[in-house]
Amino acid sequence: MKYISEELKNNWFIDFLIEDRYRLLRHLVFLIFFFLLIYNARFWHWYSGIHQYYILFFVYILLIGMVYINIYVLVPLFFFKTKYITYLILLILLGVMGLNFIGYCFDVFFSDFRVVNIHREGEKGGIYEGVLMCIPIILTTTTIKLLQKWTKDNKRITELSNLTLNMELNELRNQINPHFLFNMLNNVKALIRTDPEKASTVIIKLSEFLRYQLYENSEEKTLLTSEIEFLSNFLNLEKIRRENLSVEIKSKTDRRILNSTFIPPNLFTTFLENAIKHSVELNGKESYIRIDVEIENRELYFTCTNSRNPEFVVSDKKYSGLGLANIRRRLELLYGKTYDLEIISTENEYVVKLIIPI
Repeated sequence: MKYISEELKNNWFIDFLIEDRYRLLRHLVFLIFFFLLIYNARFWHWYSGIHQYYILFFVYILLIGMVYINIYVLVPLFFFKTKYITYLILLILLGVMGLNFIGYCFDVFFSDFRVVNIHREGEKGGIYEGVLMCIPIILTTTTIKLLQKWTKDNKRITELSNLTLNMELNELRNQINPHFLFNMLNNVKALIRTDPEKASTVIIKLSEFLRYQLYENSEEKTLLTSEIEFLSNFLNLEKIRRENLSVEIKSKTDRRILNSTFIPPNLFTTFLENAIKHSVELNGKESYIRIDVEIENRELYFTCTNSRNPEFVVSDKKYSGLGLANIRRRLELLYGKTYDLEIISTENEYVVKLIIPI
């Protein structure tokens, strides 16, 4: 697959067929080529005077319309959605209706201008000749549409894989960093002397946190409940470091639905990191992070709200700039235009609202 893609990429003719930058030129070449085919047919010569050109352009426009209906309606709505029988039936109906409409117009509008010595059978044969030219054209254009879709899907999958890989590497370098683990182990060491039971709880949560990052993070999909549990562990570990931090994760959705829903791993991590960064209070005041996850009408609604200190400016662009840019790009590759991301920043609060299809 990789070698085929590279071969296609280096072929100028394939580029001409599939690249968007050649779209106008591609259509222009096609229209001229199709016109030359119709021009070399016999049927329009069987009419007198200027009316033969009326007939030529009438048939040309009608057949072009049939070809473009196939390209932009039938192929995307039926062929690409594997409704092959429906596609074939509708394509045949389109051809039959087009042929009969041409014959009807010839009888009603152009019969008076027909050359006398041409029989009706010869005229119908000429019409069939013009229509039959559409068959290889339709097959060719459908093949080109398939090639374009395959190339774009392959490029999209490759780009998504590369971006996901880079994000995973960045997660390992930046999220599970030695400084973070050093602080957690120091907290555990202090708790062992003062509260052994709490220390044991922290160790369990830290192990679950690391297990999720090392194993489930590498899967293409993970359970929504696992992602929520990961966020909970992340927040609870942060809460140990900051006693003035209030955290809450809630959902009114039925637990069975949550347990049967799969999403890409670490989809919400960047938002949580951003919330932790923004919610830091240097003066010791109470701060909060609230997460709400709901599922409704086959859509997942994720909301992350955190307090913020207007006097404390976050200057780390990894979270406020590059991190959000990466997650936006990842969402585009995963969901196209079917997701919605809204970020609301006020003086005292920071809210992230994400809606994705499931």
